[in-house]
Amino acid sequence: MIIAIDGPSGSGKSTLGRMLAQELDLLYIDTGSMYRAVALAVIEADVDPADKEAVAALAARLDIDLEGDPDSLKVLLDGRDVTEQIRTDNVTAMSSIVSTIPGVRRAMVTRQREIGLRGAVLNGRDIGTVVFPEADIKFFLTAEPEERAERRFKEDRIANADVSFAQTMAEMIERDRRDSTRADSPLKVADDAIVIDSSGLSIEEVFKRMMDHVHRHN
Repeated sequence: MIIAIDGPSGSGKSTLGRMLAQELDLLYIDTGSMYRAVALAVIEADVDPADKEAVAALAARLDIDLEGDPDSLKVLLDGRDVTEQIRTDNVTAMSSIVSTIPGVRRAMVTRQREIGLRGAVLNGRDIGTVVFPEADIKFFLTAEPEERAERRFKEDRIANADVSFAQTMAEMIERDRRDSTRADSPLKVADDAIVIDSSGLSIEEVFKRMMDHVHRHN
């Protein structure tokens, strides 16, 4: 089974994706982590992110893989565990840049399709529209911007105690704008996606709704 979960930043994709994968005994693929791995490689190789051809060529050469339990997923870059390194502020900023490069997205889509054929829950911004348009089930998660920013702010505070809510909100709005307006694989709702607005709902309530759809599908 292949389950696609799309949605904007802070919509709960990662948490719910892990929960679904755990419940259904499927591989969990956080596509954002794959773009972060590319960003780390760009930083380590000292490639100019403005040189889109060079970045795309590097991305195409990389061996990026995901393995392990959904709650302790390891991100491997050329066989090296980079799970911790890809969570730094530098990598986050670089990831936002490299993920808009069409050649990088093509390379990652190819890799995501290869990994996903094992049977997986994938989350991202173009899973149901581009990566697996034939996915068995497609979810699109969303929530009010303020609520999404509040969730992201709590995550950001763990990594950086100095971050402000206003900064998190501004960064999220900019990320939403970039994701929705980019020419290559913009964030949008697949025609056959199940849209769930999680505003005011607990994670458990959203998870139950998603599992109800999975059971109906089966």
